[in-house]
Amino acid sequence: MARPNRTMATVVGMTIASYLSLSLAAVAQPAPGGPGGPPPEDTTGTTERLGDTSILMGSVQIPASVGECGTDAGFTRLLCLANLLKSGASDEILEYIQLDYSVAEAQNWSNLPAGAFPARPGVFLGELSVEQRGIVKAILMEVASLTANEGYDEMEQTLNADDYIGSISTDYGVGYASYNTKFAFLGTPAETGTWQIYYGGHHFAFTNTYSDGVLSGATPSFRGIEPFPRFLMNGRENMPLMQEREAFTALLRSLSDDQQSAALLEGTYRDIIAGPQADDAIPDTQEGLSVSELSEDQQALLLAAIETYVGDLNDADAATYMAKYTAELSDTTLGYTGTTEVNTEDDYVRIHGPSLWIEFSLQSNKSTGEVGNHPHSVWRDQTDDYGGNTE
Repeated sequence: MARPNRTMATVVGMTIASYLSLSLAAVAQPAPGGPGGPPPEDTTGTTERLGDTSILMGSVQIPASVGECGTDAGFTRLLCLANLLKSGASDEILEYIQLDYSVAEAQNWSNLPAGAFPARPGVFLGELSVEQRGIVKAILMEVASLTANEGYDEMEQTLNADDYIGSISTDYGVGYASYNTKFAFLGTPAETGTWQIYYGGHHFAFTNTYSDGVLSGATPSFRGIEPFPRFLMNGRENMPLMQEREAFTALLRSLSDDQQSAALLEGTYRDIIAGPQADDAIPDTQEGLSVSELSEDQQALLLAAIETYVGDLNDADAATYMAKYTAELSDTTLGYTGTTEVNTEDDYVRIHGPSLWIEFSLQSNKSTGEVGNHPHSVWRDQTDDYGGNTE
């Protein structure tokens, strides 16, 4: 994974510009609109800290020190792991890991790679020791699902994707490497007060917010992947987001001609609309086919699609969200544009409920230079994004 010895600062402006010339073209849309605009200026020195190596997260071992936190899953163990990580950090690293909580800081997530979006808070995974990365791994495995191709496994495979892109790209300053995904605590982990686990990088945002010892919000939750649908990297086959695509395909295939007609949205969607820096983009009016018009079998297919998002959480938290969204099914709509196979550029699927908002969008490849498409996808909860906080 080593690259030619070039100084990041001398190439970052050029490479970010070349990335954005492709990326921003992809999000330009007709009437439905979408996120866009230049990246924030780097006033943090982030680009000088960028690395270009793989952290091989899949082979990182959970350290023996984690044993002092016990094996009983739950909030108490999570707090113990958070304190364990902080207790072993130098003052410099701790300044990156432990930050004050604010929604403004939590909103600094993006689909862009590290060099193109330097505003992300936190420490780069590559700046941590192997033991510290093992503790971060334990934290992520505590809060996320351990199911194959979901939850934590999806995180690991997305890291592998950046290593894959980095192995073929000459766009050095953009920061294509698993080294450059960030981790932070926004607010101090505690039994009282508000704090968030912030984990994010290129094509990934995981934002669990806790209030007084309870998960108060698991969104915004962004997933993307390139290459797609599968690739070999770091000693394994990777195919994250395939289960999401397959679930949507099964759902759309089940629709009758009349149902497809009712679900078809106007216009063309070339990207998700409620993406990074687009918190107010979810429309007030629902469009598409009412889920109340689906048969029981079709509703089961829709719930299976929802579960590929909610199921990224640990079992207990996922069950809470699934119960909430199941209760809201009669007031939920399904919409799509493009093909029902969800395998073609500009194919787009949306689920819109009183609380739930999910989008899945296919667009042309941007980072690999390879022919094909890759997905952007987001799960948002309109009642508890950012834990329901406003500041």
